[in-house]
Amino acid sequence: MTRTRRLTVSLGLNMILVAVQVVYGLTAHSVGLLADAGHNVTDVASLILALAAVRFAMRPRSAERSFGNHRATILAALANAVAITAVTIVIVIEAIRRLGHPEHVAATTVVVVAAFALVVNAGAALVLRDGSSDLNMRAALVHMAGDALASLAVLVSAAVLIAIPSATWLDPASALVVAALIVYEAVVVFRGSIAVLLESTPPDLNLSELTEAVTLVSGVSEVHDLHVWSLSGELRVLSAHLVLTGHPSLEEAQIVGDQVKQAIARPFGIAHSTLELECERCVDVGDPCLVDSADSAATVSHHRH
Repeated sequence: MTRTRRLTVSLGLNMILVAVQVVYGLTAHSVGLLADAGHNVTDVASLILALAAVRFAMRPRSAERSFGNHRATILAALANAVAITAVTIVIVIEAIRRLGHPEHVAATTVVVVAAFALVVNAGAALVLRDGSSDLNMRAALVHMAGDALASLAVLVSAAVLIAIPSATWLDPASALVVAALIVYEAVVVFRGSIAVLLESTPPDLNLSELTEAVTLVSGVSEVHDLHVWSLSGELRVLSAHLVLTGHPSLEEAQIVGDQVKQAIARPFGIAHSTLELECERCVDVGDPCLVDSADSAATVSHHRH
């Protein structure tokens, strides 16, 4: 199943779920159910955004966007994290108000709707589980998994209310549990999105191991100015300077470069590598290839002109 189809199926399930939760949440006077519905409203928006991002990222690259539109999925994930935070604030405020002014909750109705929501959210999570490391799909999957846990919290609190009708604090308490889950989701997605936008080294990639793999290739004596970053949650790019041994010819150097690309592509998930091949360092001290601060770069540019 393609990612577009997975997102579309999950979107349809959530739209049905939101309608059911809003209607019965108002009928049952359950802030926990309405909190879960509010969370699912953001999920509908996030799934629409994620779907649009996937379709946009599939567009071919152009002269204006030489790397393509892969960052669209990261922007979508970041926007979803902000939306999740906004909904969390609303849920917490209403839950705190209900703790101070408890209302009667139709617990039986809440149990039925929460059970339905649990099944739908768990099903949507399974649909979105494609085994990839794409941050956009992961954000959507985390949404659905968090919703399933939130529905379970509402279900349990409502079941307890049936046995103990006086425990009216359980419903807003379950809403606070939902809020805690949302905060966790938002932090994970937000940090991951910012890391990609700042072109940070992928967290699961060990630069020392990558450097060792490069230097193990015959003909490479040293690697420096090594950079690895992500265009999306799963598309990694690398640039590096390689010092070659024996002053090889251009053809020989190109062979070494191709061998390095092959050595790191699959083990480290590098989709695109740019290598600068050197016979020896330009200077004996320091690394003239290092990217310095913005002020230093501006100073060098000024001196060159």
